[in-house]
Order: sequence, then structure tokens, then C-alpha cells
Amino acid sequence: MSVVSVVLVAGCIVTGISLGVRATMGVYLDPITSDLGVGSGSFGLAIAIQNIVWGFGQPIAGGLADRFGTARVLVAGAILYAFGLLVAKEAESVAALNLGLGLLMGLGLAGLSFSVILAAIGRSVSDNKRALAMATVTACGSLGQFVMVPLSQLLIDSIGWRQSLVTGIVLVCVAGVTARPLRSSGSAIDNDDNEPFTIVLKNAFGHRSYLLLLAGFFVCGFHVTFIGVHLPKYLEDVGQTTQIAALALATIGLFNIGGTIAIGALSGTYGNTGLLSTLYLVRGIIFGLIAILPMSPVLALASAAVIGIVWLSTVPLTSAIVLKQFGPTNAGTLFGFVFLSHQLGAFIGTYGAGLVRDAAGSYQLFWWVSSALGFGAALIHLYIDESPFQKVGDSGETADAAPS
Repeated sequence: MSVVSVVLVAGCIVTGISLGVRATMGVYLDPITSDLGVGSGSFGLAIAIQNIVWGFGQPIAGGLADRFGTARVLVAGAILYAFGLLVAKEAESVAALNLGLGLLMGLGLAGLSFSVILAAIGRSVSDNKRALAMATVTACGSLGQFVMVPLSQLLIDSIGWRQSLVTGIVLVCVAGVTARPLRSSGSAIDNDDNEPFTIVLKNAFGHRSYLLLLAGFFVCGFHVTFIGVHLPKYLEDVGQTTQIAALALATIGLFNIGGTIAIGALSGTYGNTGLLSTLYLVRGIIFGLIAILPMSPVLALASAAVIGIVWLSTVPLTSAIVLKQFGPTNAGTLFGFVFLSHQLGAFIGTYGAGLVRDAAGSYQLFWWVSSALGFGAALIHLYIDESPFQKVGDSGETADAAPS
């Protein structure tokens, strides 16, 4: 196998495990809250802490990977991730959940997920294959979800939620070992155009299209985490079985595999921003339909299939825009800030949904909010210019972007 192929396979395995285990949190909500005698909001807070720590940790993890190599950061992330799951396994209180599933798992995910892995993949492949390569790695995260969600539900039903978490601990350790081939892709890059960190951030945060990208990805985080954590409980609330709830999450993962790869392939023909606008528009429509239509097993699985197609398809497109705008040198850092915005949305999506359900007894309001945000994000992406950022002269002034 070529070096690029080895890096791609390693990235796929690590992403599949890290996001697959993360995607199982929704099926743990009911057994953990029942066992500990707490509400959905308490579990939602732990996952919200996880998302906010994950978010703030990603620019740091990305920057460390840019400078010291990808594999070291991935291994450190795997250690923290596994330790967090171990703490959660032994939890007897909300505080322990917040520490295990929240702080430690959040730190682990920061080092073992998108901002680090996709930056390494982006550096390893040519421009014309970059979006497809990143889409393939992202799709493996969905494959992990498709495999891990029903497996975790089966284990919870047979041996209990605490012992089920042991499987996640073992798999995360495997991910840490698998990260070794990525060591050469993290810092082996020609930095002739290397700029001071403060200038990199000034250029990025002074660039209107980068800021719009942050806003759009905030919405993505809101959607993905609300659905990933609360969809099983919502389906049970409206009369569906736990098996249908777990199958719906698995269906999202299954359909996102093909959806993400297909969208990545289409980006070379149709561009990233137009496809992103379409993806968010579809989200807005499907969430609105869920809010108004009576739920049934068929509708639950059909909705999950549509959600799956647009689920993580936004990730490779958004990452490709950042690489196209600013190049690969500081990709990990700039990806990190984009994913930080994603996780801020995720914090509100998961914690807010839990609070609303505890107060109102249903998730209805959050479906409407999610629908409105989808339409707003679709509009935002129509105004993003993905062409390379251009520096003008020696005066320190910058242009917003070169014409497409």
C-alpha cells in the first residue's frame, strides 16, 4: 500500500472508533438516568460539558498536531477518552458523570477526532481528491455509528450499561494503537509560508466567509448532537420501542456512509457552498416534518434515512473550504476553531433539549427550533466565498477573498 493509502486507512479506523463510541451516548441516556435516579437534563449536562470541552480543546489539539505531529496527539486523546469511559462505568453520581462522560471524554475527543485527523488527511492528498478523501474518512465515523449503536443496545440489554462501556474502552485503546501511521502526516509539511500564530488568527477571523462558515457549523453541531443524544428518548416518548430508537440511530449512520461519500464526490463538480446550502435546507424540511407528522416505526426509520444522508456530509465540505481558503500549513488550528463553533452549538442542542423536555414534557419545541436553524444555515452558505484568502501588498491589509 502507498503511504497515502495507509494514512487513509488509519484515519478511517480511528475516526470510526472514536465517533462510533461517541454516537452510542443516546442509547445510554435511559439506563443511566434510571439507574442513578436523575432526569434527562442531568445526563444532557454531562454530554453538553463533553461537547464544550471537546470544542475548546480542538483548536489546541489541532495546533499541537500542526507543530508536533498527529500521532502523538491522537494517542494522548485515546488515553483520556478511555479513562473517561472508565470513570463513567464506575459513576454513582451526576458529578462522576460530568467528570467521565463530560470533561475527560471531551478532552479525549478533542485529540481523537476531526480537527486532527482531517487536517492530516488533507495534507496527504492532492487538491482534486481532498474532499473525497475527507468524505471517506468522515463516512467511517458513520460506519462506526451504524455498528456501535445496535451493538451497545444489545450489550446494555444483556449485561447492563456499566459492562457495556468496557467494550468502548477496549475499542478506544485500539484506536490509539492504530494512530501510529498518521505520525508522518502531522508535521511533515513544507512551511515556507509559515506565519506567526497571531497573524493566522487575525487573517481568519477578519475574513467574512470564515466567520459565516463558523456560524453555519454552529447549526450543524446543534442539529447533530440534539439528534444523536435525544432522538432515542424522543422516539420512546412518542410510543416507539427502544429497538426502533436504536435502529433509527443506526440507520442514520448507515445512510450517512453513502451520503457523505457521494456528497464529497459531487463537490468537485458543484462546489462546496452550494451543496452545503442544500444539505441544511433538507435538514430544515425534515425536522419540520417530524414536528408536525404523527410518528410511526416507518416514519421514524424513513426520517432517520434522510437525516443520515445529510448527517455528517457537512464535515468534509466545510473542512475543504477551510483548506481552500487558507492552505494546509495551519489547517489543524483553523479546523479546530470551526469545530469549536460546532461544539458550542452542540452544547446548546444537547443541554437545552434536555432542559426543555424536563420542563415541558416533550421535545416538540426543539424540532421547530432545529428546523428554523436549518433554513437559516442554508441561507448563510449562499454568501460564503470559498476562494483562497489573498494578502494584499506589504502594508498588512488583506482582501476578503479573491474572485472565484
